[in-house]
Amino acid sequence: MKTTTISESRHHRLRDAYRRQIGTLGVFVEGTLSEVRRPGRKPPAWQLTFKQDGKTRTVYVPRELVTEVQQWAKEFKHLKQLVRKVTGQNLAIIHRHVAVRRAESRARLRSSKR
Repeated sequence: MKTTTISESRHHRLRDAYRRQIGTLGVFVEGTLSEVRRPGRKPPAWQLTFKQDGKTRTVYVPRELVTEVQQWAKEFKHLKQLVRKVTGQNLAIIHRHVAVRRAESRARLRSSKR
């Protein structure tokens, strides 16, 4: 069975790759950009909705900025995905560490009984 050191496990490599991807992200903004139809008005309005201190906040977004804010929101979604992936790899590192320690402990017990 091939053994690898903890520092070179696949979980560490994946986590580091995700962290590098986070570094390449551009400008982002937390929130959801949505189109709002106003009664009696032809062009829609745009608003960015986000949470702040546990409350939902909404900010008007001028039409000239809609494309740019859409990109910012898209970057934030990508950031959230990467954060979840890094978290998953960190949890896997913890689980692996615990499993390895338990296996080592069992092996020591077996060898001391002989």
